[in-house]
Amino acid sequence: MIPIARPLIGAEEKAAVMSVLESGQLAQGNCVAEFERRFAELCGVSDAVAVSSGTTALHVALLAHGLGPGDEVITVPFTFIASANSVLFTGARPVFTDIDPATYTMDVDHAASLITPRTKAILPVHLYGQPADLGPLLELAQHHGLALIEDAAQAHAARYGKRMVGSFGTGCFSFYPTKNMTSGEGGMVTTDDPELAARMRMLRQHGMNKQYYHEILGFNFRLTDLQATVGLAQIDKLSAWTTVRQANAAYYDAHLPAGVAPVVRPGRTHVYHQYTIRVPGDRDRAVELLAERGVQARIYYPLCIHQQPFYRQLGYRDYLPHAEGATEVVLSLPVHPSLTEEERAHVACAVNEAIKLL
Repeated sequence: MIPIARPLIGAEEKAAVMSVLESGQLAQGNCVAEFERRFAELCGVSDAVAVSSGTTALHVALLAHGLGPGDEVITVPFTFIASANSVLFTGARPVFTDIDPATYTMDVDHAASLITPRTKAILPVHLYGQPADLGPLLELAQHHGLALIEDAAQAHAARYGKRMVGSFGTGCFSFYPTKNMTSGEGGMVTTDDPELAARMRMLRQHGMNKQYYHEILGFNFRLTDLQATVGLAQIDKLSAWTTVRQANAAYYDAHLPAGVAPVVRPGRTHVYHQYTIRVPGDRDRAVELLAERGVQARIYYPLCIHQQPFYRQLGYRDYLPHAEGATEVVLSLPVHPSLTEEERAHVACAVNEAIKLL
């Protein structure tokens, strides 16, 4: 079976982990600081704050911006649930906007129509590795005095124009094992605001600025040096891996039927965390047909957040046609950089065969 993801851990990562183990400095040490410096450099920002996961990155970013009970955050429902749950963690309320049906990212005009006096932030998701429409979103946020918090968990080193994602607002990244780069688990928040960065560092470490002096209510959201040293090794490989992902995507673009391939808007650099096609027919049957041909395909995501049982219990009854429609047609194919040319060709052939049978 050709897997949907295949994490790449090489000799460099293994040697780095052993070096940290031998040093005895396992948590919140020099490796974490260096990882933060390198990631800030990658994103073109002044500060990066390492945390324990992509979810905690969103959580501390929202808290650092002062989100709390009575506030609203506009976000999308077609994403992993952490994007919205992180808003709930602060006591604020997620307000769901529809998506661009071509790119599956935030519909800027619909988001603008949802702004109220309670709105305090806009939280777009760079889904599958393609940036949301950050130019208009930044203008919208600035015009209304709102925080712009980028969920870039799937978009390491993606660009909007000439700028990296994570440099327009407060960027939140994940290093889960299947992401474009990993630290085993972990997250990062990027910002050009030193005061915001300082507050996030306090939030991740029990509200401490000075050891054992607790100024605010904080959490244990620290990243370990073991994780950071893996991340440091992976940063050096990210550019080459991204090039391979993009080459794999270009191959699929050229070998799949018209109307199936993902749409990439001009001026956006897609890094293909997922290569997500639009299936013209019975999508669930397509998954079965691909599995029969040795290809693992996954549905990201089969149900919008506002349709999830827990959110129904909270009273959400939105009708968002483009987001809901996407859940019925999307299917992600293996695009990871460890695909061989033979595997890539096999995936394309299997997809073409499956589509003919739908």
